Amino acid sequence: MRFEHVKIAAVAHALPEERVRSDELEERLAPLYERLKLRVGRLELMSGIQERRFWPRGLRPSGAAARAGELALAKSGVARERIGCLVHGAVSRDFLEPSTASVVHAKLGLAPHCQVFDLSNACLGVLNGMVVVAGMLERGEIEAGLVVSGEDGRGLVEETIATLLASTSAERALRDELKQAFASLTIGSGACAVLLARATSADDRPRLVGATVEAATQHVELCQGDRDTAGAGPTMSTDSEALLVAGVELAQRTFARFLIELGWERSQIERVVTHQVGAAHRRLLFERLELDVARDFSTFASLGNTGSAALPTALSLALEVGAIRAGNRVALLGIGSGLHCLMLGAEW
Repeated sequence: MRFEHVKIAAVAHALPEERVRSDELEERLAPLYERLKLRVGRLELMSGIQERRFWPRGLRPSGAAARAGELALAKSGVARERIGCLVHGAVSRDFLEPSTASVVHAKLGLAPHCQVFDLSNACLGVLNGMVVVAGMLERGEIEAGLVVSGEDGRGLVEETIATLLASTSAERALRDELKQAFASLTIGSGACAVLLARATSADDRPRLVGATVEAATQHVELCQGDRDTAGAGPTMSTDSEALLVAGVELAQRTFARFLIELGWERSQIERVVTHQVGAAHRRLLFERLELDVARDFSTFASLGNTGSAALPTALSLALEVGAIRAGNRVALLGIGSGLHCLMLGAEW
């Protein structure tokens, strides 16, 4: 996919104030750690995640997403009535029906003619939403579109801890249960927004150049999340080691096509922003893609994995601190369970 008329009018993020350290989560797991003779500190050691953040109890995904949306609208200078499409791309949702995007639309006071829907694809929802909106802009169907995400990881983390503590499994099985739950303990909360516009409306803004997608759905079983049958919090089971290997292999294939389709060379990419998983993923990904890790901008150490909000939030923070400058070519390398890979190229 190539885009000639799509500009990135604004990127924004909103973060919770509450910070929860990895060792705090492990202290809550003390009975399990004692049974398995484990030491506090292994979560940070294995993931590189020192802390994550959680929204206040009662704040719905729509409320978090609307905060980021307001910031993006203010940054862009684009009038609300010109937004022709609103997409909520998070895994977290207010309810099954109607769309969470409907609540965000009302909170932001967008026009009645604006198309409104949810688009959920694990950690790729926002990037998929950007591609959908970019296509609409490219075809001249709308003047501007807004993609938002409000992710709330508290429920998953708390349900994971409660499930592990309630387990009556023997030691070997309990170790396997902890291994499958490891990725769930890295999850955090956050919100983001990306506002795209037609080039004629935002000539001075960065250009979204194109996108490359690839799937490896034979690995769909490696990470699966749902609400349990008792109707409590969400649960997730992840084969972290196999997911790492399969995900990076998929990223290698996608990146090779990405360079060809955009006509870029590795050496021309000044900044890389990836989905924020953890230290092992970052290390192996940059090694296999033959990219200089110095070009990376990472946030997982302080924010954990915030799902679909992770990559856009990292991009927003990179812009905020001046890590991306005018003239930079930026590669946005997204990957999500399923497995799916989506890579976007932008020119600042």
